[in-house]
Amino acid sequence: MPSAKIVILNWNGADHLRRFLPSVVAAAPAGVEVVVADNGSTDCSVELLEREFPTVGIIRLDANYGFAGGYDRALELVDADYFVLLNSDVETPAGWLEPILETLERHPDIAAAAPKLLSVDDRSRFEYAGASGGYIDYLGYPFCRGRILRCTEVDAGQYDDARDVFWVSGAAFCCRADVFRMLGGFDADFFAHMEEIDLCWRMQLAGYRVRIVPESRVYHLGGGTLTADSPRKVFFNHRNNLAMLYKCASPVQRAVVAVVRPLLDLLAACSYLAQGQRANFCAVFRAWGDFLGWHAALRRKRRAIRGACREGAAPKIYRGSILFDYLLGRRRFGRLSR
Repeated sequence: MPSAKIVILNWNGADHLRRFLPSVVAAAPAGVEVVVADNGSTDCSVELLEREFPTVGIIRLDANYGFAGGYDRALELVDADYFVLLNSDVETPAGWLEPILETLERHPDIAAAAPKLLSVDDRSRFEYAGASGGYIDYLGYPFCRGRILRCTEVDAGQYDDARDVFWVSGAAFCCRADVFRMLGGFDADFFAHMEEIDLCWRMQLAGYRVRIVPESRVYHLGGGTLTADSPRKVFFNHRNNLAMLYKCASPVQRAVVAVVRPLLDLLAACSYLAQGQRANFCAVFRAWGDFLGWHAALRRKRRAIRGACREGAAPKIYRGSILFDYLLGRRRFGRLSR
């Protein structure tokens, strides 16, 4: 029988582990081991695991390699057919994992699948990180069924149909181990943010599908490591989004992005400055500086991705602009999909 392991990456998250790990252990199907990969924590995380969760496996990394690098290193040590990645601030109800594993078993061309993501604080509402499956617009801005920019919807069952999507959240992410390894895993240079979207894009270019399974649901706290307005988060989101587009987008899309995105990012930076958020203003320009400095490495990665691209692979990218749609009042995914 195919094997699966739940792997939780932790960095100084003892409080989250104490709060959320019991639900993960209780809901794990028979034969599915729970493992915590500790990313060089300096708090009492490892001691807590040894004392209060003796059945949970521990992988000790010697430093904080970020979400991308931490998982890449940890998963090299995990032997399973399916990797089930969970954030440390995710609560899992009984029966959440079985529908996802069944979907992957039935469809060999699906490389990654995920549950519907709801807010742990308001369980009637979608959670920002992934809602009911993610998409991306032509300029590279991600959005979800149930979340556009920072506007989240109440879950009334309107997105309960299982379907292929462009990306699923790394907060609760199940994938085929062989495909993960074949594609080189997450891009460790990203450190954190956008790495799951980048990987889902590469999976589709390689001829695989990505699927949301709303029959399954989990509850996510979100913002456990970096708050939405953290300058570090602003930096990672801008830099990694540009890098992902450079690596994965078609030549036509890259040309459009090269013309439009500098202006939009300048407007974003000026908006931060007008709100008195000088650190975020500077973070946008630091992101562009890092991105431009990466060009040689990104060209090599782009060639490798294109070399492994399956003929005819055409990931479904939203041809409009989610920013303009939002300004026009289309704040619900349902309005965009009509």
